[in-house]
Amino acid sequence: MIALIDPVAFAMWGPPVVAGIAIAVVTAALSPLVVLKRLSFVGQGISHAAFGGIGIAAVLGLSASGAVGGHAQFLVVLAFCLLSGLAIAWLMQRSAGEADTAIGIVLVGAMALGAILIEAGSRLHGRPPPAWEGVLFGSILSVDWADAGAAWLTAGAILAVAWLARRPLLFWAFDESAAPAFGVRAPAMKYLLVVLLTLAIVTAMKLAGVVLATALLVLPGATALRLSDRLPTVMALALLVALAGVVGGLGASALISVLPPGACMVGVLVVLFGVARAAQAARARAAPALP
Repeated sequence: MIALIDPVAFAMWGPPVVAGIAIAVVTAALSPLVVLKRLSFVGQGISHAAFGGIGIAAVLGLSASGAVGGHAQFLVVLAFCLLSGLAIAWLMQRSAGEADTAIGIVLVGAMALGAILIEAGSRLHGRPPPAWEGVLFGSILSVDWADAGAAWLTAGAILAVAWLARRPLLFWAFDESAAPAFGVRAPAMKYLLVVLLTLAIVTAMKLAGVVLATALLVLPGATALRLSDRLPTVMALALLVALAGVVGGLGASALISVLPPGACMVGVLVVLFGVARAAQAARARAAPALP
């Protein structure tokens, strides 16, 4: 709060806080579905698939010279991640839901393709390899107001689609085997969820980095499901956990300037999960034993 009230500090911390809240809101809405469908590894798979998109941009001569990457390179990375996400969903459909195998295949294939294409692009255009670290491990402190606005636009679009498809999507998430009998197109829901996850992951990855994007997709839902099994309560708790992780982590980094904000946010999320796990264990011990 001190950093946000002070006008000088607000110029640096305002955009990261606004963008971080947008990322927290959209990932919290998807996190319970990620945990329920055992797609926790999908964040790593899709985010690291961006390496292949960077390689394609390098061959096309669209590599950005900056740390985070220009608009053209980002659009190529986004398109490649969407294709990778659809490939993961297709492999999951063909392999009877073996998500870890599908994600692993796409991850290693995309990274190998990216390594080859980055070297080829460097030789083709006679320039050094592009700075891919900023694309995969972007820092939330480099976010400006334009990035914060784009984060909210993306979050609004994802949430709007998720809200419109909430009934069949939740039916499929909770009971995939029975969903087709009630008219729910299970494959379509799987593709829809992967596309929404891809958009959320790429946005979070560009602004906050791979580790934080994955943490925000997994830990809020996992924490909330430890505390309740009622959907409205789970969604509310996931949102509170995600917001606490983002705001608490940024606050810790602002107060102790030597601490990186991304690591602080992940640390807060891990602590909250540990507290929820301990509360769940204490509640189980306190419950009366069945006769």
